[in-house]
Amino acid sequence: MVTMAEVAARAGVTKQTVSNVVSGKKVRPETLAKVNAAIAELGYKPNLVARSLRTGSTSTVGLFVPHVANPFYSEVVEEVENVLVRHGYNLLLATTRDDPDYTRVHLENLAARSVDALLVAGDKGVGRQLPMLAQTSFPVALFAWEGDPPATLPVVSIDYEHAGYLAGRHLRDLGHRNVAVIADLPPHALRVAGLRRAFAADGLAIDDSKVFARTSDDAAGGYAAACAALEADPELTAIFATHDILAVGAVEAVTRSGRRVPEDVSVVGFDDIAQVGRIEPPLTTVAFPKREMAQNAVELLLRAVESGKPPTNALSLLRPTLIVRDSSAPPRTTA
Repeated sequence: MVTMAEVAARAGVTKQTVSNVVSGKKVRPETLAKVNAAIAELGYKPNLVARSLRTGSTSTVGLFVPHVANPFYSEVVEEVENVLVRHGYNLLLATTRDDPDYTRVHLENLAARSVDALLVAGDKGVGRQLPMLAQTSFPVALFAWEGDPPATLPVVSIDYEHAGYLAGRHLRDLGHRNVAVIADLPPHALRVAGLRRAFAADGLAIDDSKVFARTSDDAAGGYAAACAALEADPELTAIFATHDILAVGAVEAVTRSGRRVPEDVSVVGFDDIAQVGRIEPPLTTVAFPKREMAQNAVELLLRAVESGKPPTNALSLLRPTLIVRDSSAPPRTTA
């Protein structure tokens, strides 16, 4: 096995410097580059068990996500792992399945496995466990949190209300006045509130009769909700879906009803997952800085781990942007 001393000799640095690089401590960029080059050249593998015993650190960060099948969270998981690997940490992934009891079991298991820190993505099924999260022996941060932010833990999230406003303003500016919403409620209430605010600026209202709850959190749920909306009002000119998978189902519902997207009914989604730029027509949606959000949350936690101090208890909201594609257009005029 290649030793740390051999890496130090190849890089022209001390053994302690190599140890600092391996443990993720700050070193000068040029020194970091030399040590990493020597590690790659020699194929050095740190003895993580010995390091854990020596430092009391497992070099492991836990990540809770609701589901890994959701493309939004798949991208988030990938970026969290990218950042952790760059800093010499491992990822321990668990799904909460939007279930408070399942979340509690994972938290109890994490305490036994001695992770260095925990990231929690999304607030479904997590709210009841906030007191338990606040009492852990390791730093915890929340991100992609959509409900009321807790006062006990740091949150890195997105301005969901403003994101809904961007979607609503886009449809309003195109000239749409007869708009339905298909939504996951109550979790996505802020997105719907933002849409309503955009229309209220022109004295228009999106009342409850225009809001349709999805039957499931997938394309089939979006399809069913959109069919209900189109049946309730055949003169509908636009549908806003509170996430992209629901919007994909809405596009199918419009097409199967004999209408066209966007000529007869515009569809706007939410999240900008990778797939929606490739469907037909490509989906107009609100994009989140998902990777930036994940990076900020991980780095906040790692600063706490390395300093030995609790993470800064603050709320950070990132700004969304509207991505206009081919699924939205002005409503068709009638003679």
